[in-house]
Amino acid sequence: MSSKLQRHRYLVARRVTQALVVLLFVGANTWGWRVLIGNLSLSKVLDTVPLADPYATLQITAAGVVPTADVLLGAAITLVFYVLLAGRAFCAWVCPLNAVTDLANWLRDRLPLGDSGPRSSFSRSARFKVLLLSFVLSALLHVAAFEWISPVSMLHRGLVFGIGLGWLVVLAVFLFDLLYQRDGFCGHLCPLGGFYTLVTRLSLLRIKHDHENCTECGDCQNVCPEEPILAGIGRASGSVLAGECTNCGRCIDVCEVEALAFGIRGKSI
Repeated sequence: MSSKLQRHRYLVARRVTQALVVLLFVGANTWGWRVLIGNLSLSKVLDTVPLADPYATLQITAAGVVPTADVLLGAAITLVFYVLLAGRAFCAWVCPLNAVTDLANWLRDRLPLGDSGPRSSFSRSARFKVLLLSFVLSALLHVAAFEWISPVSMLHRGLVFGIGLGWLVVLAVFLFDLLYQRDGFCGHLCPLGGFYTLVTRLSLLRIKHDHENCTECGDCQNVCPEEPILAGIGRASGSVLAGECTNCGRCIDVCEVEALAFGIRGKSI
């Protein structure tokens, strides 16, 4: 494996995974494939196994609508997968908006404005407030509130089914991250990310670190979209246990001394 590919192996793997998910949905809609039918909110695998977005399902329930048995089963399957195994990996490996915000942040580093541009006052806890607000509004308005304005849903449906003005919302997210705050939407405001942050704290798949190899160069912290979670990893070996971790693998890609790797919670390196 070339050194350049080695340095970006998880980035490449994430983009391939995201593209494959979209392709399978497009294939079902356009060519009649039966592998993955529906959308990110509600789908079926091989026209048999239901999958549903647990966050959207909770919003529907808060709105006063009783989900069908298929939706409840699909939400349970999805929730168990992320809660017990994959952690917050949906945000980095499945969500199509991740590629948009990553591009915005990549350009931010290369344009003259850099981090000298405007900075917002949004804290990373804002996403939990938006999460709570989405349930309150769902109950008051009797609709799944966030789903009506979700850039994630708009982009995915746009890629699969075609979309009109929804692209303006996606563009707004791109410009927000580019011009206003790094990782602004995904790292500060997205209630879906906030939901997975809260429910996946005990998941098995974790980033493991070996302090004996670590040179404390700071490269991993510089690329982490959830900056605080890697503070102090050079002082003791172990796992990154923060629910905020998206298991994106960026920190592993940039670590030249192999002090970081994917592993299972509780297992020694």
